[in-house]
Amino acid sequence: MAAGVPLGELVSYLNEYLRIREIPDEANAVNGLQVENSGLVGGIVAAVDASQATVDGVVAILEPGSPPPLLLVHHGLLWDGNIPVTGRRYRRLAGLLDHDIPLYSAHSPLDVHPEVGNNAVLAERLGIGVEGWFGNYRGLPIGAWGHSPASLPTREALALELDRVLHTLKGSATLIAGGPEKPTRIGIITGAAGSMIAAARDAGLDTFITGEGPHHTYFDAMEWGLNVIYAGHYATETLGVQALASHLADQFDLEWDFHDHPTGL
Repeated sequence: MAAGVPLGELVSYLNEYLRIREIPDEANAVNGLQVENSGLVGGIVAAVDASQATVDGVVAILEPGSPPPLLLVHHGLLWDGNIPVTGRRYRRLAGLLDHDIPLYSAHSPLDVHPEVGNNAVLAERLGIGVEGWFGNYRGLPIGAWGHSPASLPTREALALELDRVLHTLKGSATLIAGGPEKPTRIGIITGAAGSMIAAARDAGLDTFITGEGPHHTYFDAMEWGLNVIYAGHYATETLGVQALASHLADQFDLEWDFHDHPTGL
């Protein structure tokens, strides 16, 4: 059998690196190791969601005689709460347990991480240097902000660059043009952070990037004088889990891959 890395070593490293026990989150996020295995890991597969498609995708690439990969996700198995292990909960777990595949989930701890976090990595890809944090989430500032680089002179250019760095179709990012034509102070909170538009305003930002938000946030943006760009919940959260997988692979000399299962949301 091919050699592997002890799962316990990976988990201990991730728990400390991501500050898993310190970062507040939703109760059903259950950050950390969600599914254990018999002890060895032979690689890493990153994905945004612990969906059935993700589990099936990992099963499909297993190599006989080699330790299974660690499945590293942003949205774990347990978002629907403490429910019976039946139906789709059973099928997902069975796919993991039958093939000895461990699963580790990092939600808010990945969002806010200053090196591999969704917000920090998206800012870096856009050429925005992170200068501070904003937005109170359970007592923690969750959003990253910085000044717009010269390469992004207009809000339209920023929206198009989001499509490019997130590998979405041109025109996918939705711009609500409530602020200045030329952005200066840009904030980022990936995922479903439309409720944070007021926090962006209070932080003195003129442009706010997130994944999605409810209908009424159009009027929030227009009446509070902010540009808001909705670039997709899924798309904005693909970068952090890949950065984390790459970092972990470098630390433990493992190969890694990203399984892309876009939702269109």
